[in-house]
Amino acid sequence: MGERVSARSVARLLCAAASTALACAPALAQQTAAPNSADVDPSAPLDPMPDLGVEWPDLGKAPPEEPLSQAPATETGVADMSSERHYAIAIDGIEKIGNAQDLVAAFEKQSALYDGRKDEANAAQIQRRSEADSDLLAELLRSQGYYDAVVEPDIQADGAVLRVTLHADPGEEYRFQSVELPGLDAAGPEAEKLREAFAVKAGDPVVAQDVIAANLALKLALGEQGFALAKVGDQQVTVDHQTHLASLVLPVEPGPVAHFGEIHVSGNPPFSARHLQNMARWKPGQRFERDKVDDLRRALIATSLVASAEVDVVPVPDHGRVDLDVKLTPAPRHTIAGELGYGTGEGAKLEASWQDRNFINPEGALTLRGIAGTREQLAGVEFRRNDFGARDRVLDLQLSASHTMFDAYEARTVRFLGSLERQSNIIWRKKWTWGVGTELLATDERGVFNDPTVKETKTFLIAALPLNIAYDGSNDLLDPTRGFRIGLHLSPEISAKGGSFAYARAQVDASAYYPIGPKTVLAGRVRFGSIFGADASSIAPSRRFYSGGGGSVRGYGYQRVGPHDFEGDPIGGKTLSEFSLEARFRLSALGGNFGLVPFFDGGSLTNKVTPGLNGWQFGAGIGVRYYSSFGPIRLDIGTPLNPRAGDSRIAVAVSLGQAF
Repeated sequence: MGERVSARSVARLLCAAASTALACAPALAQQTAAPNSADVDPSAPLDPMPDLGVEWPDLGKAPPEEPLSQAPATETGVADMSSERHYAIAIDGIEKIGNAQDLVAAFEKQSALYDGRKDEANAAQIQRRSEADSDLLAELLRSQGYYDAVVEPDIQADGAVLRVTLHADPGEEYRFQSVELPGLDAAGPEAEKLREAFAVKAGDPVVAQDVIAANLALKLALGEQGFALAKVGDQQVTVDHQTHLASLVLPVEPGPVAHFGEIHVSGNPPFSARHLQNMARWKPGQRFERDKVDDLRRALIATSLVASAEVDVVPVPDHGRVDLDVKLTPAPRHTIAGELGYGTGEGAKLEASWQDRNFINPEGALTLRGIAGTREQLAGVEFRRNDFGARDRVLDLQLSASHTMFDAYEARTVRFLGSLERQSNIIWRKKWTWGVGTELLATDERGVFNDPTVKETKTFLIAALPLNIAYDGSNDLLDPTRGFRIGLHLSPEISAKGGSFAYARAQVDASAYYPIGPKTVLAGRVRFGSIFGADASSIAPSRRFYSGGGGSVRGYGYQRVGPHDFEGDPIGGKTLSEFSLEARFRLSALGGNFGLVPFFDGGSLTNKVTPGLNGWQFGAGIGVRYYSSFGPIRLDIGTPLNPRAGDSRIAVAVSLGQAF
């Protein structure tokens, strides 16, 4: 059924096509005048109907049949509008635009033609898509400052394929004649800095995204300069199509400079205001900075105890400060985790844990952990308090009982560890980190001691004070491509069973990363360790140095580098030296998600005070990297270059993150 159009609608359509409002006025007046009810006689006969020039139909006679006409050929040369074919797409006329590639990329993401290009379509569907895409491309051109842009589709048959070309005429690029920020001078000395933050200036192209970005940058800059209650009005852009120029007016009310006041907390988890103040990177009375408020919100989410955090800025009248009202929405606080793995020299193991992340409020996590494996069994409990007294400071208390059976030794150990650390993580990386702690062990260990031909079991009671400090000057925690890292670990220890004696374990690790191209990084590391004050044979086997494995000298099995006993098992040593060199190639051919890493490692482990040039063992191989969204996953396959009896020809290591 056709759509009915009233005479009034027809008149309005005619007016829309008229060149002046004056030409439309008589028609509108005639059609909109209300009839006078006094001139209408309801009893008067109806006027005769006008002659339409068409014979009145005879309802008893069927209409004559007309022959079906052939469907007209379309401009594509396709006679049947329902036949389906593949098509190709091209854009013409935007080559001279500076950001043509970005424009095409934005077009392809929204294009109806590109969305359906893999499937066949009939001529009518292709025509509709091309018309819609012409409007889309014209709109994108206008967003880039080409307000007179015209786009026309052209569809031509080319054998079995239809070629769709969008012919674009961008026209002249419009530019800003003036950019005004009325009210900004009220910001005083900071006005000029704020004006610089609004990057759009007179003479710049009228690009919508640039104006939006400048607006956002100005709001951020106002917050950074202490204008907590600043208001940015609605922007007004006026375009002159005659001169191809535009003017922009954006009113700004900076308001007064504010300072941080108190923090008020509501919702769950029941964090106290004092705890949030420990997490905040400001002290009360300091000048307000918006990014520090955003940082606190991110830190709350990072606890994994908060699903969302709403932070409202509340002005305190006549005090020049703003308080923060923080409303917390809880996230699930319990976690059950499991892990199944296998490692050469470490055997198979199943690990499971249960955690309550807020067992003691705030952020006091209790973890129960167990390991069942062919070479290791463990039961342990851990209490971990994040943001302990200060941001990113961690209190960790651990108690565990374990049984380990490695080639180097077998140990039954009860261990307590208490530590206080300043840690780094993926979200907030630190240049400097440190840790201090106390470690107590009671352990029965079987291994080689003073007699290299006999394996014995001895009991050790050990007290240690582990200390560590590290500097991270690299550019990424899991996948560094430039910079360097260096760390020192020192642990003075007392062994108090069968004659007390003291010694100290020290270890230095350093690594460096140097890019030699957009897809290639050279990386290297060194490690030196030594035990002072005692021979390795006098201390517990679990406290000696070992070398070999995926995080050490690749190509050798776990702990397989260094001196061995009469049965071919490693016995550890007191002086450790290692190095690793590798080239990290990222493969563009596979979308940049994969990489190859050839490597060369070496290590020396002795019972001498200083490392020598003899006794070094070398390994080489190649690794594969998959660069996931959360970091590279590595698979390294290595082989020993100077193997000894008992060394396997192949060693494999798998982990998250680079080897170093």
